[in-house]
Amino acid sequence: MQVAYAKNTRRPGRWREEAEKQSYGALNAIGGMNRSGRYIYSPWDHCLRPPIDPVYRGPCPPNPDGTDLEDVYGSFYQDGTLTINSSSPSVNTPDGVTFYRMEMNSTAIISEEASPDYFGLDTGDASLDDARNQDEIGENELLVVSFGTSYNDSRVADIKGIEDALQAAYPDWSVRRAFTAQIIINHVQARDGEKIDNMTQALDRAVANGVKNLVVQPTHLMHGAEYDEMCEAIEQYKDKFESVSIAEPLLGEVGSDATVINADKEAVAKAITAAAVADSGFESLDAAKDAGTAFVFMGHGTAHVAKVTYSQMQTQMQQLGYENVFIGTVEGEPEETACEAVIEAVKAAGYTNVVLRPLMVVAGDHANNDMAGSEEDSWKTMFEAAGFTVDCQIHGLGEIADVQALYVAHTKAAIDLLNA
Repeated sequence: MQVAYAKNTRRPGRWREEAEKQSYGALNAIGGMNRSGRYIYSPWDHCLRPPIDPVYRGPCPPNPDGTDLEDVYGSFYQDGTLTINSSSPSVNTPDGVTFYRMEMNSTAIISEEASPDYFGLDTGDASLDDARNQDEIGENELLVVSFGTSYNDSRVADIKGIEDALQAAYPDWSVRRAFTAQIIINHVQARDGEKIDNMTQALDRAVANGVKNLVVQPTHLMHGAEYDEMCEAIEQYKDKFESVSIAEPLLGEVGSDATVINADKEAVAKAITAAAVADSGFESLDAAKDAGTAFVFMGHGTAHVAKVTYSQMQTQMQQLGYENVFIGTVEGEPEETACEAVIEAVKAAGYTNVVLRPLMVVAGDHANNDMAGSEEDSWKTMFEAAGFTVDCQIHGLGEIADVQALYVAHTKAAIDLLNA
């Protein structure tokens, strides 16, 4: 299969603003980039609704055999898949962008500046993962829903780690997997040959296998946009099962304002801080404080109302007496979690050393690039430019045993609801 590498775009927010300003269409369906803001994909929108396209801004180019590109390349669907009805190899646009023919049900990826990192980056051994897309499910299914990651090591340690813990805790339930990011599903399949179900495929598989009782455990951090979309997808299938129960995301209920915390947030705050302190070689958080070291946990951030969750996590750290622990986000939403704001807060508190660690279930693209990358706008680079000595810990929440135990507890509560 011929595939061009995706353009590496540092700031997803800026891309979205530009795309929306020019009315370039759906950013997470046909045309746009994935939600991590890293890859522009499915560029065929201009063939379906000319001349709107997020990458190629011209008319639909002719195919060498004289047919329209839409006729050559088939039809796109909302999940980013493409049905092929021709074997034409590729088409070059006037500005040098090459559109490659793709295989059945795969996503086209193009680039103006091809990056070998898209397929060439070594992210670990994919054979250690388990796509959990097997049939013969039985009557009871535990569907674990994740955004997903193309970083193999993190997928194994974090997502598979959670799934394994759930399967061990509930041997009478068949654990299966669904990813919500189609671009990641396509990337992993194209690069590693590993086929992971999306939500529709996983739910259809459950129906086809005669599942009666479905429990869904999201690995999402909070009740944000991803969680809402997952619930909407499940709602369409509720009448196909005898019972359906959706478990809480990791941090539980959102709460009304920044002062509202809960037992889930406390458990996560303790778990991630303990892991970060141990990995830094300090005997305690106080010992790190005495050495002038602060810990900064970088989350994703969101414009969703659930963004208050990050402020609540900072409140939780303060209530635990963790004076040298700070919460930030890539997107800078809420505003006080932007990198610049966190730098000022750490500086004002008098610390000179910083340990950066993701506040994310998986340590994927954001952790490796936005946090620990060498680019000028990575958090590591920005903290160093502000005069700090910086250490990066690239570990997702999913590999922490206490975090896995919290997911197990959430799943138990969801199972108990079925029996109530």
